[in-house]
Amino acid sequence: MERTHLLCTFAHRKDLALIADYIEKTYTLPEQKIFVFNNADDPNELYCTYNVAAYDDFNKAQSTILIHRKKETNTLYTVNALNAIIRKANNGLLDKTFIIEWNLYQNSLLLTNGDALRRIKLELYRRIDI
Repeated sequence: MERTHLLCTFAHRKDLALIADYIEKTYTLPEQKIFVFNNADDPNELYCTYNVAAYDDFNKAQSTILIHRKKETNTLYTVNALNAIIRKANNGLLDKTFIIEWNLYQNSLLLTNGDALRRIKLELYRRIDI
């Protein structure tokens, strides 16, 4: 299986067609799919997630970040957010062996705003097949 990176592009609902077209033209998408989630508290805030070939330069697009996914709980997260969770639960210490209670973050996108953790509750809006 080809090595990939999971990217997330932030979008507004009205711009989804434009963003999806841009993603398709900019990246090599081995799985030919874009999963689009919306913020449960603000349905116009969209998060387009997709796998790109590992050799692609994923710094091409604005409003795009590298993320990771915990499949069992459908949790999307950045490394900085993961570290913030560990520090918060572990008296400020970053311990890479710390066990995270992923069920607390089910169907969420975890980001950081400075040092603070930001949790966005997600709903699947659409799957776009390329």
